[in-house]
Amino acid sequence: MLKAFITIWITLLWVASGAINQTDAEEIRQLLESRDQEVKELLGPAGSEYTQAQRDQLKDIINDVIDYRSMAMHALGRTYNEISDEDREEFVSLFSTIIRDNSLNSLDIYRANVTYTDILVDGDEAKVYTLAQLDDVRTSVDYDLRLIEGEWMITDMTIDSVSTADSYNRQFQSIIRQRGFDALLQSLQRRAARASSQ
Repeated sequence: MLKAFITIWITLLWVASGAINQTDAEEIRQLLESRDQEVKELLGPAGSEYTQAQRDQLKDIINDVIDYRSMAMHALGRTYNEISDEDREEFVSLFSTIIRDNSLNSLDIYRANVTYTDILVDGDEAKVYTLAQLDDVRTSVDYDLRLIEGEWMITDMTIDSVSTADSYNRQFQSIIRQRGFDALLQSLQRRAARASSQ
């Protein structure tokens, strides 16, 4: 009797877990699809000109679902835990400014048709697999997400098997090995200043 009860209980937990994962997957899909639609509506047809206010709005829509701190921690690696709290805050701020600026480098990519091939949820983490097609070019764009304070946030993006956070990590670690963290921070300050002046 006890064995049967335990079996039923485990089955109910498994079914409930599956239902929760499906709900989370749908929530994530709606989040990304809504973001994609907002961007497309603001972009308008190819060749459109944009005011600074429209460019700022595009940056907000594209980037407000990104958890910059998680991505910055990954990008900086173990150095993140070796620097002062003040340097960490400045690094995250500079890093987010650069990511936001880079997001508008090629606006046409946001006009691509996106197909969601799979959404896998494991507790408070998720992986989204998509294919983006623009004209005759198909590109795999995958997202790592984490549930942070009740909201799903992107912690990394992998484009054609190349992780954004890993790419920055390689760049940053190379500078740190050769010239130290202060040199990296100064480089980011210059890049962020150029981004803010545009």
